Amino acid sequence: MAQATSPARTVILTVDDDPEVSRAVARDLRRRYGESYRIVRAESGATALDALRELKLRGDQVAAIVADYRMPQMNGIEFLEQALDVHPGARRVLLTAYADTNAAIEAINVIDLDYYLLKPWDPPEEKLYPVLDDLLESWRATAFRSIPTTKVVGHRWSARSSAVREFLARNQVPYRWYSSDEPEGQRLLAAAGQDGRRLPLVVTPDGTPLVEPEDSELAARVGLATTPAAQFYDLIVIGGGPAGLGAAVYGASEGLRTVLVERSATGGQAGQSSRIENYLGFPDGVSGAQLTDRARRQAAKFGAEILTAREVTGLEADGSSRTVRFSDGSAIAAHCVILATGVSYRQLEAPGLDELTGRGVFYGSALTEAEACQGQDIYIVGGANSAGQAAMYLARRAKSVTLLIRGSSLADSMSYYLIQQIEQTPDISVRTGTVVEAAHGSDHLEKLTLRDTASGRTEIVDAQWMFVFIGAAPLTDWLEGTVLRDSRGFIVAGPDLTSDGRPPANWELDRPPYHLETSVPGVFVAGDARSESAKRVASAVGEGAMAVMLVHRYLEQS
Repeated sequence: MAQATSPARTVILTVDDDPEVSRAVARDLRRRYGESYRIVRAESGATALDALRELKLRGDQVAAIVADYRMPQMNGIEFLEQALDVHPGARRVLLTAYADTNAAIEAINVIDLDYYLLKPWDPPEEKLYPVLDDLLESWRATAFRSIPTTKVVGHRWSARSSAVREFLARNQVPYRWYSSDEPEGQRLLAAAGQDGRRLPLVVTPDGTPLVEPEDSELAARVGLATTPAAQFYDLIVIGGGPAGLGAAVYGASEGLRTVLVERSATGGQAGQSSRIENYLGFPDGVSGAQLTDRARRQAAKFGAEILTAREVTGLEADGSSRTVRFSDGSAIAAHCVILATGVSYRQLEAPGLDELTGRGVFYGSALTEAEACQGQDIYIVGGANSAGQAAMYLARRAKSVTLLIRGSSLADSMSYYLIQQIEQTPDISVRTGTVVEAAHGSDHLEKLTLRDTASGRTEIVDAQWMFVFIGAAPLTDWLEGTVLRDSRGFIVAGPDLTSDGRPPANWELDRPPYHLETSVPGVFVAGDARSESAKRVASAVGEGAMAVMLVHRYLEQS
């Protein structure tokens, strides 16, 4: 039986214009959830919205909304779209007939629908309750997040303010943003005894003011796990992208005491994607944040420990154990380690860019900045899938989006489906053979100098926003002298270590390295950090799972 976080105040709402069906849905919901949740039913979208607004004013929480699709005046999708504005955290389920499944699938993109159920749902024990059980568990994991309690006071063009917002958003910590030059922001600064010269100011849910906090301090204050629960584990996974999360899920589910260590936020580059459309099992696409949230909850369900804002600075082999050292001098150890550190976007090298990073120049999607880009001209540097996905997302609000690529065609680096979407979007233009020569601005980006690589001709354009998605720099410098890396810094593993027929230097075992094993026995690599990897979400997840299989093989023979 599902349990509610606050039984007396938590609601499951159902709406259907057919009184008989409405009563039947409410009856089945009460039978399963009546002891833990208050079941509220309505017979039209309008009355249901009135009920939701009343619940909002009273401070009641709504865990789930179950709505019929075919309702007069306002169909289920239209109702759920408006309900989303009132209770954004409520899980959304659409009841539909078989003939309306296309509309339900469309709703996944329009209102981020959580699930659709075909009528009739009998028996509810098989078709209704398992779905709602999962959705209510998901809601409880993020309960009360519809009411942000962490407050961030900053300036629009403050680089650290932007970084803090990005950190909170990617870690799915609810917050409310206040501009430092607006009355409420000034009131918060005054209450904290600050004059606004040092930003951002973060006020935690318990009222503690943090001035220009580092990620580690911020993570600990807002409830993210930063301290390991033990000193020794079966498996340490370093990096929380798709490969790392995949390894954590499979390691923990197969009985290994597993800890995942992430320096910033789980999800990696994929977690910043507005929509991934070529990942198996999601025909209508899935956002990187959604995929990350599901994977993180799945890993936690199996018992994996997840540490955030912990920077790893060293790896040592001590007999049969592998020691991982943190930047604060502390350490943990394990039988095996999986390196899933991923890659970061390469920094553009041009005058003015370093000074304006976070002040109009952003590396990665910076989805937290999308709202501020409304009606603006945006430039995106890069021609791979991440750049194309960002262009499609930002084009919804921007006046125009211009993709700048050094090459002669997007076809050299971008998936065909994305190229088609870009060609069909009139607000997106592509400038080939173009590079950024310089960035200009005082306290924020104001202009760009662009150069045509063929003619050498330069042009200065007005620009307040530029997002950079170029290159793939592996996050492996801290492994210098520990594991073998290629000339670009990617980790060499498996057969690539014995390409000349000889084992790597200092290899003491009488067998060759396993497929994803590095030059240090018991240390494996998965995902984008591996030399010659596929650089795709699906392959990264697969490598994470495969690395766990090889960990088992290593442990059996040790």
